[in-house]
Amino acid sequence: MAGGRVELVSLTKRFAEVAVDSIDLVVSSGEFFSLLGPSGCGKTTTLRMIAGFEQPTSGRILLDDVDVSGIPPHKRNVNTVFQSYALFPFLTARDNVAFGLRNRRTDKQEIERRVNEALDLVKLRAFAKRRPGQLSGGQQQRVALARALVLKPAVLLLDEPLGALDAKLRRSLKVELKALQEQVGITFLYVTHDQEEALTMSDRLAVMRDGRIVQLGVAREVYEEPADTYVADFLGVSNLMEVDVISRGPGSSCRVQLGESVLEADHGGADVPDHAHAVIRPERVRVEEFGSAGPNRVPAMVERLVYLGSATQVFLRLAPGAELQMLVQNDGDHGQLTQGTPVHAFLAPDALRVLAGGGQVADPGLPAAEQEPVTAG
Repeated sequence: MAGGRVELVSLTKRFAEVAVDSIDLVVSSGEFFSLLGPSGCGKTTTLRMIAGFEQPTSGRILLDDVDVSGIPPHKRNVNTVFQSYALFPFLTARDNVAFGLRNRRTDKQEIERRVNEALDLVKLRAFAKRRPGQLSGGQQQRVALARALVLKPAVLLLDEPLGALDAKLRRSLKVELKALQEQVGITFLYVTHDQEEALTMSDRLAVMRDGRIVQLGVAREVYEEPADTYVADFLGVSNLMEVDVISRGPGSSCRVQLGESVLEADHGGADVPDHAHAVIRPERVRVEEFGSAGPNRVPAMVERLVYLGSATQVFLRLAPGAELQMLVQNDGDHGQLTQGTPVHAFLAPDALRVLAGGGQVADPGLPAAEQEPVTAG
């Protein structure tokens, strides 16, 4: 489907404080784009302005190069799926999907054809006569999607649409949602605070903080090349260690001091202050026998282990005092680690990135499942 390009030009919204602070953004036609950030960062306010539910204080919203900033919601070629789904409880799934078409006084045969297509798209034709109370949470979410898609919007706005579902259902539906977006070819603009959702589904994503976009890029780039400690810590689990930059090499490589250990880092050292943070993802940390020789090896002790099923989360206490998390796949290839075992942690130079500070970070002592999002704004 052609169209669906969204452009935000210096978009600003002020309430008692600035909620969205002069955002410039282009979302391409047919793209699955996510706005990611903690509560209060401005992502939902941005979505509501695109939908027309909030009016910008300043700036412009362009849909396919047409300024829609002053156009009411029902006259914009966009539709919204909310976290609550907002289904009519007294209508069947079929009638919920058909509601918008009937409001537009669409021909009955056309309504029948398009509603059947939409229900087939979300695999709910067999449940068409059921009311929302007779459907599971995942089925209700699909009805809400079908109701939005049947109107053939140029852009579909999704505000935490999986937030009310249990973890297992969310994992399966996010894969289905991406496949559905690719099938219909509509621009999806997705708002979430769930990092895994954004990484799984997005063609590109923007991490927001205090009403501004702090990093924009494809999922792999933002995850593996965070702009600062805020992005690194918010997007997944990060090991953040305070270090001193002692020399800078070619490109962005540098050498840093961590306690008595000197580490080589391939990334990020060129533009950071002398006192900075080194970051490495848990899946890139390796343990070796205590006494292993070679660069980028730091003495450590296994402090505790958390069994996660497919993997084990290992907490290491480095000799300088910092705590590191490591993720070990339970594939039978690793020796048995036990609490209190002395080891050497190998922090590979290509996995180590040196970053400037970007604000408050999460408590590294918490297991990944217990990490709370950073609060901003």
